[in-house]
Amino acid sequence: MEKRGESDCKENVEGRFPLTFWEVAGASAVVGAFVLGLACVYFTMPASDYSFLKLPRSLEDIQILRNHLEDYTSDYTIQVLVGYCMVYIFMQTFMIPGTVFMSLLAGSLFGVFKGVALVVFTATAGASSCYFLSKLIGRPLVYFLWPDKLSFFQAQVSKRRERLLNYMLFLRVTPTLPNTFINVASPMVDVPYHIFLLATFIGLIPAAYVTVRAGIALGELQSVGDLYDFQSIATLFLIGVVSVTPTLMSKTKS
Repeated sequence: MEKRGESDCKENVEGRFPLTFWEVAGASAVVGAFVLGLACVYFTMPASDYSFLKLPRSLEDIQILRNHLEDYTSDYTIQVLVGYCMVYIFMQTFMIPGTVFMSLLAGSLFGVFKGVALVVFTATAGASSCYFLSKLIGRPLVYFLWPDKLSFFQAQVSKRRERLLNYMLFLRVTPTLPNTFINVASPMVDVPYHIFLLATFIGLIPAAYVTVRAGIALGELQSVGDLYDFQSIATLFLIGVVSVTPTLMSKTKS
């Protein structure tokens, strides 16, 4: 029955545009809410030239944002924090690339500890927003974009139901599957939200620390590849192996 349901869904996806009118309308309403929130932040800021504000796409963009926002962070801390959170959550919700640059910006503006807390909070909130949005309207889109990867994820989750938290932690810490795919596909493969939330919150801390710490020395970075040297990648994989060890041990005993 499950295979039949999947094949029916695939047939429906192939026969029409991935999203219906109401699904597009729902997603548009979420976008509108974010835009309204950002507009409220914008109009509470002092009159000035804000042409530098844009979604970061490079290290140069981040340096420009940092140079301008440093002056506002001390006097308009709440507005900067709210604006930062809304942009990060928006990008995470709609799978817009560039959140790594936002993490660098957090380190540059707020330091390591505040920056890590801010990034983990916004990344977890954005992942949760993406999870629920995908649960409502994402199934045809996921089947349309990643049918093979979704089948692999479904099989892995089914085999690890008893230690699912450990497996989700492993995925969050290591680059086995992209975080964007995990966010949007988890409700499709019946990953419970409490497990998704806990694994996301804990699993994002190591990578957030690496990125935020690099943001403090933003001027020394030549490319995004400089963020993850061999030592950082090895450390993340070691943490991932430790997180999945209980699952491997339980299989060995059984």
